[in-house]
Amino acid sequence: MKMAATLSRYIAGLYFKYFIFLLLGLLAVIYLFDTVELIRRASKFDALPISLVLQMGLLKLPEVGQILFPFAILFGGMFTFWQLNRRHELVVFRSAGVSVWQLLAPVMLCAVLIGVFQVTVINPVGALLIGKFEHMERSYLSGEQSEIAVFQEGLWLRQSVRAEDYAGQDDYYVILHAAKIRQEDWALQRVNVMYFDRQDNFLQRLDAKEARLEPQQWVFTDAVLHNPQGAKQEHALYALPTTLTMRDIEDSFASPETMSFWQLPAYIKTLEGTGFETSSLRVHYHNLLAQPLLFAAMILLAATVSMRPPRLRGGLILISVGVFTGFVVFFLSSFLQALGASQQIPVILAAWSPALICFMLGLSMVINLEDG
Repeated sequence: MKMAATLSRYIAGLYFKYFIFLLLGLLAVIYLFDTVELIRRASKFDALPISLVLQMGLLKLPEVGQILFPFAILFGGMFTFWQLNRRHELVVFRSAGVSVWQLLAPVMLCAVLIGVFQVTVINPVGALLIGKFEHMERSYLSGEQSEIAVFQEGLWLRQSVRAEDYAGQDDYYVILHAAKIRQEDWALQRVNVMYFDRQDNFLQRLDAKEARLEPQQWVFTDAVLHNPQGAKQEHALYALPTTLTMRDIEDSFASPETMSFWQLPAYIKTLEGTGFETSSLRVHYHNLLAQPLLFAAMILLAATVSMRPPRLRGGLILISVGVFTGFVVFFLSSFLQALGASQQIPVILAAWSPALICFMLGLSMVINLEDG
């Protein structure tokens, strides 16, 4: 038992070292390319310092790194088993009566723990940092003036309006609140709009039964305008200029990457209560839950292409097949998630099937390797 524990720690430590090395290498390459792209975008703005661009690249890195985790898990496993095989350590272990399952167990356990750590710690940190990145991107690179948030009380929206759209005033902004949203035709229900100038002085309030987002304008039904003096004006239809589109609103509050794993269930419940579609968020949440199983499946796939005896040829081809398999898993997972987000297939099937398919495939191949 003592020797088995020592062997397990040795194999797990070797794998973890190679995993960290590969992950850092992949992150360095991604950071380089992301920073170059941000510098290209920032070159259009004269006053944007290079230190801010480098900071934005670092803020984006944890979110991108989570996409790379399955590849680092797979390649780290392949490299670990290849090194053990090349140094003939696998031959020694097998001749001592150690089975494939005993060799795989510490590596799979390490991969599962990495998956749990990624979901429970790295994902919340990455969500916080990517939220800051998107805020900086809107402020410095996009120049967007609209802010949107969804709470249990409904939808809150802030947007700027040009002076020519509101006679007699300078540029101003409005804060819009809607208690409910009917998303199929984008109708806001029980709407309140407050108008403020650039000095945050209150101008007027609008109450409406319903509002619809049409091209370049909000159209309010049964609207009542209240000015600070208490006078009221009633309008059957009232228009408010806007540059927002339905896609802008959806993208502003429903980005799964900006939501922490721990916050997702409550946020999904809030959106459903407000009237918004939550398929993409539910797929993202279940995909995070399936990450440890997917990482274990990556280890099984790595073992099938890297644990062949040195006397057998075709190892390079099998390793190439393993790399190709990793990309196939990535694209399959992305494709199924897109189908789940668009409600073409059930959410559970979209999120869990890639991990289950890879796990069963790797399990069957390792069984064949052990018994064959």
